[in-house]
Amino acid sequence: MIVSALLTSVGINLGLCVLFFVLYSILRKQPGNIKFYAPRLVAEGRARQRSEFNIESLLPSPGWVRKALEPSEEDLLASCGLDAVVFMRILIFSLRVFSVAAVVGICILLPVNYLGDQLRDIDFSDLPNKSLDLFSISNVKDGSNRLWFHFSAAYLITGVVCFLLYFEYKNISEKRLAYFNASKPQAHHFTVLVRDIPKHEGGSLSDTVERFFMEYYPSTYLSHVVVHRTNKLRGLITDAENLYRRLAHLKSRPATSQNNCCGSFLGLFQKKVDLAGHYAKKLEDLEENVRTEQLAREEVPAAFVCFKSRYGAATALHIRQSLKPTEWVTEEAPEPQDVYWPFFSTSFMQRWMSKVVVLVASVLLIVVFLIIVAFVQGLTYLDQLEIWLPFLKKVLTITVVSQVITGYLPSLILHFVSSYVPSIMKLFSTMQGYIAHSEIEKSACYKMLLFTIWILFFANVLTGSVTSQLQIILDPKNIPSRLAVVVPAQASFFIAYVVTSWTSLSSELTRMIPLIVDLITRNCSRCKSDELQIPSIRYHSEIPRLLAFGLLGLVYFILAPLILLFLLVFFCIGYIIYRNQLLNVYLPKYETGGRFWPIVHNSTIFSLILMHIIAIGIFGLKQLPLASSLILPLPVLTLLFNDYCRKRFLPIFQAYSAETLIRKDREDQNDPAKMAEFFDKLVTAYRDPSLMPINHFLNSNERTSPLLFSADG
Repeated sequence: MIVSALLTSVGINLGLCVLFFVLYSILRKQPGNIKFYAPRLVAEGRARQRSEFNIESLLPSPGWVRKALEPSEEDLLASCGLDAVVFMRILIFSLRVFSVAAVVGICILLPVNYLGDQLRDIDFSDLPNKSLDLFSISNVKDGSNRLWFHFSAAYLITGVVCFLLYFEYKNISEKRLAYFNASKPQAHHFTVLVRDIPKHEGGSLSDTVERFFMEYYPSTYLSHVVVHRTNKLRGLITDAENLYRRLAHLKSRPATSQNNCCGSFLGLFQKKVDLAGHYAKKLEDLEENVRTEQLAREEVPAAFVCFKSRYGAATALHIRQSLKPTEWVTEEAPEPQDVYWPFFSTSFMQRWMSKVVVLVASVLLIVVFLIIVAFVQGLTYLDQLEIWLPFLKKVLTITVVSQVITGYLPSLILHFVSSYVPSIMKLFSTMQGYIAHSEIEKSACYKMLLFTIWILFFANVLTGSVTSQLQIILDPKNIPSRLAVVVPAQASFFIAYVVTSWTSLSSELTRMIPLIVDLITRNCSRCKSDELQIPSIRYHSEIPRLLAFGLLGLVYFILAPLILLFLLVFFCIGYIIYRNQLLNVYLPKYETGGRFWPIVHNSTIFSLILMHIIAIGIFGLKQLPLASSLILPLPVLTLLFNDYCRKRFLPIFQAYSAETLIRKDREDQNDPAKMAEFFDKLVTAYRDPSLMPINHFLNSNERTSPLLFSADG
């Protein structure tokens, strides 16, 4: 890619970013749009719908940026939880790392690279038509002493990253403990999930669970809730809720419009029917089916067992309960609102088959994306594109067209296709049988991270060739030298990819898809719903995206430092946008207590090791074997640092200590009235929502007439 093609991409994406910022500034002030741009504030009663129109609402203003940056980290913690703070710490950590890297890379390494004279003589007069490779390490002459600048930079950035990683791990660990110590009694701290409960003749599962825990935990056992199979029941309740919305909308219309033409023969004869009565009858039938299913519910050999203390629950969680390891298996219970209830409706064989299906589907997904990556890589080279599509040869000679195709289109296609992957990965994780939405998202986060590293990075640097990738795996000795050849060659593509990411990140502000969907629904759908939709942040897609750019920044720090400027812009935009969305739009649906941070730590360590491996290869390729040898201690020291962090901090994220739990339990003993009230609620906290009583009331003049009653669980 040449400089002018990169500048074209920068201009297009910068213009789109400004457009999205202006659009958001205007749209957020329009009457009726507050439920899209501040749904969380509306739900919490901190914002009201604006009904009047004024000219000022059509003028963009930057005031929202100041409001997004004003709240402190303590305010963010109190409002959004520790997971949101950890997410923002990823951005702060990245900004700190790449600020240091940018100073070193742009002020030292970039001039050294450009003055290297390996590729061609220096000619500043035709800079726009120069290749971006002139700004990379490829332009430094083989054996040049200037390569020692890159060697020193590798040691410097490794030290900076490790220091900041330690600081963040320590800081977040302390915040996790402080968050727990300051929290009120939480149901999941007193509860464990018990699965594979053995069946006994002549007694129900509920009796079996009670006998077992009363015998072995007589002083700490409180109660239990047996899980039931409710797949069909959930479907019926969903149908009833949809029908209720339709009936409520119909009854909100004038009485004369509640009769519609329904039924005809060849369009000649139509019969007027009372749709309101028709829907009410269907709702009554659904009510009867719901009642029947609730009474005939089938038990699953699993139960939520509640204890009188946190320490009692932790003891049951970490001690094997039975002589048979496959019976009375205990797991950490998620928060009640975090439970993924459909999981309990699958048998062991169904879960096992699901894992096989996920494995096969993952392989197919990788193959499809390898084909897409190979096509995208072909777009970056005009000579290949002319061979594939000879009829475009004349069009490609136009300067603007060629610059857009090579500098903007490949990364745009990759962004567009990749945007569908997080949903696919979440579906795969859902099929694997996790018991909580948070566990599903953590699993999807791991999958997305592996997909990003392997497909979006390795598949691109290895030019999409499966053969090339297999050669590296089967011949580990040549990994450094092979990567030293192929990674710098794709620097221009990844620079353009980072630039294109500005647009995809900025589009997060406008929330155009929910806005358009609501517009279509209001004008075309018969079932209008005034229910406020409050989304939650998709950690499984956003965290891997940030970590992927962190990997690119560290890998290309000594190879193509030009990328650091564009990464800094990306993280600055992300910091502003994500703070705004967390404070105004997203409502946390669960709280893991910062458990996403170990994923961030491990990914950063991997990025450092990959940078070291490539550095070893690049110095060997550049005929500076001494530097290549002196880099070898870096990955060893980094792995030792990682091992120390795992032993020092990771246990805090896996389980709370006995000291912490017992101290918290003793604090609760000072307020027996509060704990008595809490235990009363704990007894029913883990009841399946589909077994709870459901009462729908029409939001109209017939407000006192129930549309649906369901039997008690």
